[in-house]
Amino acid sequence: MRQAERYRLIVERFAREMPEPKTELSYSNPFELLTAVILSAQCTDKRINAVTPALFAAFPDAATMAAAGVEHILEYIKSVSYPNNKAKALKGMASKLVEDFGGEVPADMDSLLSLPGVGRKTANVILSVVFDRPAMAVDTHVFRVAERLGLTTGSRTPEATERKLTAMIPAEVLGRAHHWLILHGRYVCKARTPMCGGCFLADLCRHHEKEHGKAQVRGQSL
Repeated sequence: MRQAERYRLIVERFAREMPEPKTELSYSNPFELLTAVILSAQCTDKRINAVTPALFAAFPDAATMAAAGVEHILEYIKSVSYPNNKAKALKGMASKLVEDFGGEVPADMDSLLSLPGVGRKTANVILSVVFDRPAMAVDTHVFRVAERLGLTTGSRTPEATERKLTAMIPAEVLGRAHHWLILHGRYVCKARTPMCGGCFLADLCRHHEKEHGKAQVRGQSL
């Protein structure tokens, strides 16, 4: 199957099966989402959603978080991964927002990347979810699922995956495609035990095709 055809069919299948995908992080404004995404690095959304209500109540905006000490912020996020580093990042992010952006989350990549704790993945989430820009955030789920499905081939870095997906997926569905791939990787195409038997993309999947072929060879050799 040619790659363009694979992309077309997979996008159509996702659009049918998951017409309105969205982030599983809980938030009510751009500052809260930015905070939650920074916290979510190497941590589950479920854990982040458990700690952010108290965190947002204590620090409802960039100004209040910027004015707080790192130790005060740390009290609210001790149960997440790497809490010390993340507390420092949140303090720095909030301070930068207040100093350079009037306390508001900026809407362009370069400005977002200037914020402590913000890399391309986080910036792309904000651009896509908050500002409805055609952006593709690549986390471990997106990186893995794109390679297994055959949307990428031998991709070595998240940025290489981002470039390929952005070039091949129509801009009008790119934001949804980010959620499609994350959710598929989280609940179906799991890292260690992909649920190929119940996957609506199995007939289009390069990984499944290879594994199915190996199983046939093993069966013939018995």
